[in-house]
Amino acid sequence: MPGNIPLIGEKFPEMEVVTTHGKIKLPNDFKGKWFVLFSHPADFTPVCTTEFYAFAKRYEDFKKLNTELIGLSVDSTYSHIKWMEWIKDNLGVEIPFPIIADPRGRVADKLGLLHAQSATHTVRAVFIVDPNGIIRAILYYPQELGRNMDELLRMVKGLQVVDLEKVALPANWPNNEIIGDHAIVPPASTVEEAAERPKKYTCFDWWLCHKEIPKEHAEEARRFLERVARPSK
Repeated sequence: MPGNIPLIGEKFPEMEVVTTHGKIKLPNDFKGKWFVLFSHPADFTPVCTTEFYAFAKRYEDFKKLNTELIGLSVDSTYSHIKWMEWIKDNLGVEIPFPIIADPRGRVADKLGLLHAQSATHTVRAVFIVDPNGIIRAILYYPQELGRNMDELLRMVKGLQVVDLEKVALPANWPNNEIIGDHAIVPPASTVEEAAERPKKYTCFDWWLCHKEIPKEHAEEARRFLERVARPSK
């Protein structure tokens, strides 16, 4: 069973980790930035290799969103470095972000990454953490299914829009089937506010209102979703 899994809305647990870039203090060393911490079952495994390649190809996209990446598995630093060399030599891509070495599984246990699927290898977990060190999203994938990196980019972008515009975002934003790339206005909290809603916003009813937000938000998110993957030459 996993340990006490951190929850959305909680502060990311403070810890010092050993990585391929040296020791890092989480979440303090990323203060002022977003970061995505993602775990993988093991180095030198097929699905994980495709994921690291995909993360590396999108690293600059994450950086443009003021977001850092950090990987994690129960392998050693030596294993991580050798695997990074293999990816560079055989796939032509350098891994620019740090990878946490956790051979004793202490970090994995603290973050709740050891599930029933395997007692010795981490699941494919993702923690999206904001500049204040608060966990904003958590995702889990089974070992046999790789992640969609462009969806993770969309999530980071979406959470940043939520904070900036003080809104909520609909399903499949920015391509929602009902309101397009508009944002949802937070629910009314008083009778008076509910009555005023239809005068200020476009509403289906007072509890379901939406408004336009700057188009550049949606355009950036669409670029992530409409990416056409091309093999490196």
